[in-house]
Amino acid sequence: MLSLCGNEALRELSSPGKSGSFFYLTNDDRYMIKTMKKSEVKMLLKMLPAYYNHVRAFENTLVTKFFGLHCVKLAGANQKKVRFVIMGNLFCSEYPIHRRFDLKGSSLGRTTDKPHTEIDQYTTLKDLDLNFIFRLKKQWFHEFQRQVDRDCEFLEQEKIMDYSLLVGVHFRDNTEKLLTEGSIDFDIINNVPTPRLSKGNTDRFLAGPNRSPKIKLGANMPSRAELTARKSDCEPRMIGEPTGECYDVILYFGIIDILQDYDISKRLEHAYKSFQHDPTSMSAVDPRQYSRRFKEFVYRVFQEDGCAAADALRLWRCRSLHV
Repeated sequence: MLSLCGNEALRELSSPGKSGSFFYLTNDDRYMIKTMKKSEVKMLLKMLPAYYNHVRAFENTLVTKFFGLHCVKLAGANQKKVRFVIMGNLFCSEYPIHRRFDLKGSSLGRTTDKPHTEIDQYTTLKDLDLNFIFRLKKQWFHEFQRQVDRDCEFLEQEKIMDYSLLVGVHFRDNTEKLLTEGSIDFDIINNVPTPRLSKGNTDRFLAGPNRSPKIKLGANMPSRAELTARKSDCEPRMIGEPTGECYDVILYFGIIDILQDYDISKRLEHAYKSFQHDPTSMSAVDPRQYSRRFKEFVYRVFQEDGCAAADALRLWRCRSLHV
């Protein structure tokens, strides 16, 4: 309650999508407030029992954490109703987020509309802008796969589609250059402002420099980001070829926008766009196909880190030579 009702004002954020919703962030960065359409409110209320059971059953679920749904009537002649939901902020972190990606697994229209020179740490990039593969340790990768399977099964059962995996990337070495396709930006990382700290985060810092934030699935996750490159002489590929150039990163990720069902508007959108584009390339597809495509793409973006196994194999070979 202190986060929402304290003396500090909420901060308004620009909407990364086309929904027209307004986003506000609490001063301690813990919660986000989003205005909602009436159809989204109905969808949330409809799926609430199943959502509650899913979140209770799976502590590491990656789906958006909802904490409250509210409606207020504005004073005035029209007495307009404003509906809003309170959610957990996926990027509540001691670390600045240097890159953020909104990933669906579709390709139609899935690039940022910003010029390359204007992309910064606040830009939400999309599928065809992605130029990294994220390599997780074996234990975390298997847990990631299991949880994505569970979450997608839940969303498919609720007939939800058009959701995204929102990924935030913090590059651990501040002397490294933040890479973008075909270029190196020397200034972005070092110019990222220091984030505000909540009381809990401040307490963790005061406890000592060697005390690391708690690692859990989707938060404070150490990983390696391998740079990829797409060939310019062919059709755009969802994921480029690995270059072998890797960076130590900390990842934050979760599944967002989980209140869109495959209603009549989405069915009409699919039918109309199918005349002009490949039906498999668009976001508006039925929940079963969406879930399958989403998982296939995500499991190509997130892969098991083979470095530990490779190092062990090299060590075994060296010992064998000396026997």
